Amino acid sequence: MLDDRYGNAMTTKSTEARDAYVEGVDHILAATYGASEAFSRAAKADPEFALAEAGLARALMYDNDMAGAKAAIGRAETLKPGTTEREQRHVDIFSAMLSGQPVLARDTIKAHVADSPCDALAAQACTNVFGLIGFSGCTGREADLLAYTAWLSPHYGDDWWMMSMHALSLCETGQIQKSLDLMERSLELNNANANASHFKSHAQYEAGMKDEGLGYLKDWLPDYDRRGILHGHLSWHLALWALHHGDLELMWSTVDASIAPGASESLPINVLTDTAALYFRAQLAGHEVAPERWATLSRYASEAFPKSGQSFADIHAALTHAMAGDGAELDRLAQTTNGYAGDLVAPVARAWRAIAAQNWDVALAELTPVMSDHARLGGSRAQRDLLELTYANVLLRLGKGAEAERMLTTRRPVLSSVFKN
Repeated sequence: MLDDRYGNAMTTKSTEARDAYVEGVDHILAATYGASEAFSRAAKADPEFALAEAGLARALMYDNDMAGAKAAIGRAETLKPGTTEREQRHVDIFSAMLSGQPVLARDTIKAHVADSPCDALAAQACTNVFGLIGFSGCTGREADLLAYTAWLSPHYGDDWWMMSMHALSLCETGQIQKSLDLMERSLELNNANANASHFKSHAQYEAGMKDEGLGYLKDWLPDYDRRGILHGHLSWHLALWALHHGDLELMWSTVDASIAPGASESLPINVLTDTAALYFRAQLAGHEVAPERWATLSRYASEAFPKSGQSFADIHAALTHAMAGDGAELDRLAQTTNGYAGDLVAPVARAWRAIAAQNWDVALAELTPVMSDHARLGGSRAQRDLLELTYANVLLRLGKGAEAERMLTTRRPVLSSVFKN
């Protein structure tokens, strides 16, 4: 048996397979392009290597090739006999994810890391705001994510990946300077780590570092392969900084080159949510968004998410349908109860409908009960600022400027002090 980079024993005697597997894992951990190809090489070098197929399944999930991912995990299942208990649980985790059992997968990972904390590819599925904890729909999920990465961190020492994961947890719980310091250490060890670059952008946003944030991404992003899973989302951060600086030329050129449908190679959830959020934030800032843009995005939302259930995507889909005037699709989401935070989707959808009709009293009534716990919808604080800014705008429309200012100052002071002008 050979060990991976974290010292986990693997049932393979092929150094070529081991090296390709380690490369694939590092691509996943750094959110860099090349994981599927690396895991495919590992599986070819050792056709009996179960973890290579499990890794390939994970990589193909990021490639949005769910059929290929399910085929790969099926092959991993057939190769489980004769592997170690750790490897068998590892395969079970991705089998649960690919069979639509996120709660089982999350519970299995938490039990698994108690025995195998440095099984990084398995542990990774519960990290990040888009992971199984981030999209749990549970109240307090930001604190849960912090507790998870805080427990794991000592097992990894000075590891560039785990530093970036824990730094994000710190950022999302308001520990901004600690987050920035840890992120810099991660980037010093591996500047190609797109996760660290991404989370540094979040920390800069939370700190109100407008000039530094724009400058950092302008320098870092050109060297990142646009096929990388975070390219579209990092481009969203760049476009958002451009909006905050009033540089509409940069904002729109970034949207059309790297964020919008047809331009981005990111996962559909990122294409939809990033584009919708940027369009609406531009409108809130007083800039015109062409109706054709909303119509195109509304059609994309209907095609990419024909059924409700992914609550974070659903609220953005509802926004696109409201702005595009697609009443039928909007009505579907305004009545849904599906999803890990389905109880919050319907009132948000109804609020978008009221906003499109300039019915501000109704919009306020629908949004108010959502605001206390919209973290359950998923996404980062920066992404959920779409709701914070929308709520403040509704209050302003109703002549409640003092209340809007008080709300932002209390809930999101960074918006009040930096981004409101």
